[in-house]
Amino acid sequence: MNLLLEVATNTPHFPISATLVYVVGFIAAATIGSLAWYNSKRPVGWKDKERPDFVPKVDK
Repeated sequence: MNLLLEVATNTPHFPISATLVYVVGFIAAATIGSLAWYNSKRPVGWKDKERPDFVPKVDK
């Protein structure tokens, strides 16, 4: 019985907190990335307007 208890307590396990960090991080990254992608589109009526000077031009 002692051996069984010893094996059960010494087995490596993945902490639940690390899993929670991964899940929350993925959701945050997907949300922030989606908002950034959505906001990168120019609003209606601004398609032919000049880009402001303080916004850097990014080559694709």
